[in-house]
Amino acid sequence: MRSFLILFLTFATVSTFAQKPNQWIKEKQVASVLKTLSADDMQGRRPGTPAMDKAAAFIASAFKKAGLQPLKGNSDFLQRFNMISSETSARSLTINGRKLDNSEFVVFAGEENIKWETGAAEIKYIKAGENFGQKVFAEFNSSGNVLLIADTSFSRIFNRFKSFRSSRWGGNVIVALSQETVYRFQAEATSTVKKIAYANVAGMIPGKSKADEVVIFSAHYDHLGIGKPVENDSIFNGANDDASGTTAVITLASYFKKLGPQERTLIFVAFTAEESGGFGATYFSRQMDPAKTMAMFNIEMIGTDSKWGKNSAFITGYEKSDFGQLLQADLVGSNFTFHPDPYPDQNLFYRSDNATLARLGVPAHTISTSKMDSEKFYHTVNDEFETLDMKNMTQIIRAIAISSKAICSGKATPTRVSLPE
Repeated sequence: MRSFLILFLTFATVSTFAQKPNQWIKEKQVASVLKTLSADDMQGRRPGTPAMDKAAAFIASAFKKAGLQPLKGNSDFLQRFNMISSETSARSLTINGRKLDNSEFVVFAGEENIKWETGAAEIKYIKAGENFGQKVFAEFNSSGNVLLIADTSFSRIFNRFKSFRSSRWGGNVIVALSQETVYRFQAEATSTVKKIAYANVAGMIPGKSKADEVVIFSAHYDHLGIGKPVENDSIFNGANDDASGTTAVITLASYFKKLGPQERTLIFVAFTAEESGGFGATYFSRQMDPAKTMAMFNIEMIGTDSKWGKNSAFITGYEKSDFGQLLQADLVGSNFTFHPDPYPDQNLFYRSDNATLARLGVPAHTISTSKMDSEKFYHTVNDEFETLDMKNMTQIIRAIAISSKAICSGKATPTRVSLPE
């Protein structure tokens, strides 16, 4: 009888707490926000376009309506920063006395004229078997001069990469395909450099007794924009990727404001430029104190059922902290389950907007339902509102709200992410 009573009281407590998410997180509200963000008039939310500005204004207005405050030091909900893009018209590179053909290297310039001699740039290497994209994008997040030598085994991806144009913080990066160890080099390039304005959208609910400790709810609101038409459709709406996550952040902001201040400060942020290198999250993370950032709920692609079906999602990097275990503890008595990431070979933990803070030891994890081995509308013009399950998505958002209770209240603190030696 005593065991039955304990079980009954536990279930009653969970059920009582779940009543508020059920009352305040409504499917109709979720659908309305998602439909707006993924509509054709948002034109795929590509950074640097008027449509992206329109999306940012919508998210900012939603934060204002919810009653959030701008981040400290900001006069509004836009966290602005600048990046650069460039087009190179003339270039040359000589390594160890050998002049490379233009097909063997590519220049990403941060200034109009580059003229390097040995020592003017740091030499780095991408060895066979390493992650080419990860290594290159890491340099795009820096502001120095780098000559990046990629093993010739990357020739196929390098040839595709040569046409890639990305916004960057600054600095100059030359990527060359070579087997050589570089002892001396000369490089010259002439480029047209443009500065581009970006903006994250962020708001906060100040905490009470632990106001200096922060819990983050995040998603990225950018997508691919307009591309090559497929059956007369050229708009990559990005309903699941990641209007679904952004909708969750907006909905959770409204929910927590109604719930009232938690012991810890809550920050709600929609990142720009995830698709082009995670620049929005990187800039945001640089403004945070990792030691005071207690957890990050990054939400990415939750509009479709997970591989386990409904009422389930997975957490990237589940084994790297006890974040997932704490979330599941608050869900005892419910029928929702958070699973470990079933796609470890895809390195999702370090591919989304949680990565920058995770690399600093913050228990920053991504929550998703995306079937990464079979998500047929991923990065296609068919990623539209009508393809998503609003009822299940609403249940996922409610589960996130319930599962974050102990962390937001300060009663539980996830262990830090173990950093590599």
